Amino acid sequence: MHSRIIWAGELRPFHEPAGRVHRRGVALYSTVIGRERGAWCVKAVIVDWMRSPFHRAHKGALKDVRPDEMAGQVARSLLERTGISGEEIDDLLLGCAYPEGEQGFNVGRLVTFLAGLPDTVPGATFNRLCGSSMQAVHVAAANIQAGWGDCFLVGGMESMSRVKRRGFNWSPHPSLEASYPAAYINMGMTAENVAEKFGISRLRQEEFALASHEKSAAAQQAGHFDVELCEIMHDGDSIDEDGCIRASTNLESMASLHPVFKEDGSVTAATSSPLTDGVVFSIICSEEFALSHGLQPIATIVSAAVTGCPPDYMGLGPIASTRLCLERAEWSIEDIDVFELNEAFSSQGLACIDELGIDMSKVNLDGGAMSIGHPLGASGARITCKAASLLQRTGGQKAIATMCIGGGMGIATALERY
Repeated sequence: MHSRIIWAGELRPFHEPAGRVHRRGVALYSTVIGRERGAWCVKAVIVDWMRSPFHRAHKGALKDVRPDEMAGQVARSLLERTGISGEEIDDLLLGCAYPEGEQGFNVGRLVTFLAGLPDTVPGATFNRLCGSSMQAVHVAAANIQAGWGDCFLVGGMESMSRVKRRGFNWSPHPSLEASYPAAYINMGMTAENVAEKFGISRLRQEEFALASHEKSAAAQQAGHFDVELCEIMHDGDSIDEDGCIRASTNLESMASLHPVFKEDGSVTAATSSPLTDGVVFSIICSEEFALSHGLQPIATIVSAAVTGCPPDYMGLGPIASTRLCLERAEWSIEDIDVFELNEAFSSQGLACIDELGIDMSKVNLDGGAMSIGHPLGASGARITCKAASLLQRTGGQKAIATMCIGGGMGIATALERY
């Protein structure tokens, strides 16, 4: 049995032991992308994705739904829509910021059972706080590029209703907390720090938040979310629409709110992403797996990056991660047609846009986390896959998905329209 690879536009014979053979014995023909630096790898592509509706924690329609149950429903629906057999999944990779309680005991493995996958399919849970599911995307892509798998079910989950932020047994390291309290800083205070450092006014923050709601409301009205939404069933009821978008909000109502994190601060509930419940899943596979199964890829994963920054300015994380991601892709900021920047807070989003020199008209075309919601472990997968979908819808060629991460980190993914 032999495979062939396409390398620098040329077909060459490739002996099986050094090639890529599906772990269940199906020979593949692998497309490999060449680089001037001499590196090469198999193309990892996104072919489809779905998400639950996103709803406000503690008072939304998903507050009584177990997150593992939600994840099982979304994963099942995605597999059914793509027609991929469970036996062909190499691994289920799931991001979760607080993997305990109903999200514990390696919930990624538990979701394989809830999704109806055979017990030969493994599952793993990743925790990089807000970047957890984007990290899972990176791991899937890297495995595909290394030849260590062909098809991955990749996603993220978070029930901020049912699992406490910082967990049920919060226990900071005493000496670290004393010597470096920024390691445990409240996320809202980091938003205040960024607003103060970069002189981002409360009005500008509110205008950014308002634009997010306006774009999301328009996208919802136009049906742009329909294809990505997966109906969630609970106690016989159907939950099939997002619950965080506020189409009627305005600057006047925002101006009436008090600062949340600092008495004389500028960050309010309106300029912070809401606590949110939700789940996302995607299919990430090799190009040849997609084509051999009649699946149309929507984007190729070109490069990825994770970087660190001071924890008390964690919202600036996307600046360095985006720059490194662009460098690895050998792109410039001007090359990018679509940016999905996770809106943890208005102040950090604006600071990143300003520092990177991003054209605001390219950012979050259907709104972002302040209006759609930010279920921590699920947001990275959502913005990555949303960027891929937007490339298809707009005809753009290149996209960046990027986000800040608690603890002082940034993470980014570069995509090219297929």
